[in-house]
Amino acid sequence: MDQTSITAAGAIDTFLILLIGIGPKIALVPFVEITASLDADAKRRVLRKMLTTAAVVAVVLMVLGELLRVLLHFTIGSLSIAGGVILLVLAVWMVLSPPQSGSARTAGKDPMQLAVFPLAVPYLLNPVGIVGLMTISAETSSVSVFAVEFGILVFVLLLDVLVFRWANRVSEKLDENRMLVTEKVFGFLIAAIAVQLVLDGLASVGVIGPVPH
Repeated sequence: MDQTSITAAGAIDTFLILLIGIGPKIALVPFVEITASLDADAKRRVLRKMLTTAAVVAVVLMVLGELLRVLLHFTIGSLSIAGGVILLVLAVWMVLSPPQSGSARTAGKDPMQLAVFPLAVPYLLNPVGIVGLMTISAETSSVSVFAVEFGILVFVLLLDVLVFRWANRVSEKLDENRMLVTEKVFGFLIAAIAVQLVLDGLASVGVIGPVPH
């Protein structure tokens, strides 16, 4: 996206990046599995904690991401490579991990802690979102563009609220085997996104040439 002016194409690109990076796609299946054995009130508390944590971290990264990058002395390219590697590990785990019931995932664990990790980060706010938000922070030089991108972030977070509330209401009716297949397919697609992040990072630091999308 052109970080000095607002264009429809740029806004759509930002929306798609944030939808992948802090949308429900990765977190939905783990959320349903982890909360399957909880009562309705506990599910609502876990959902609220997950969404609040992810939203606060996302806003901090969008506002202060460039300051953190300067203080810690890394480039957006290196962040993209690191994010891709971590996302690839997450995707491999999603694809190859053995099936687990919701009760097995929560056994001996505080659901409110699971709401923060792994549900809020790195499932809901995943490495794609971290890279995207910090890129916005680093490259946006116009207040109007930043305002539009912040509005897009708020819109994506509202979509999360709607999707996860829906999941809370229908989780008892969701077929476990279908959810498992969905998780494996998403894991494979996420692996492709992870590889793209690494390639983009390598291109950004000049190790390889421009990478087509």
